[in-house]
Amino acid sequence: MKNEKSYAEMMKSLANSKQMKEDVDVLALYIDMVIDESLFVRRVEVLEQRINESLDKRNKEDFLSLSREYQELLKVAE
Repeated sequence: MKNEKSYAEMMKSLANSKQMKEDVDVLALYIDMVIDESLFVRRVEVLEQRINESLDKRNKEDFLSLSREYQELLKVAE
């Protein structure tokens, strides 16, 4: 006797594989969101540090440039 799956078993298997694909897609989306958030937070930290350094050095050009970049970054996050 052949080891063939019934129609119902094949449909269950197909449904399970679709669910697994959806789970993987959601997981990939979540991972992307976590990475994007981490990169954003790090970029904000770096800009804040560089702005503070420019203030300490009284470098007006760097301060204005970095401040604009910082503001644009925060606007994108809204």
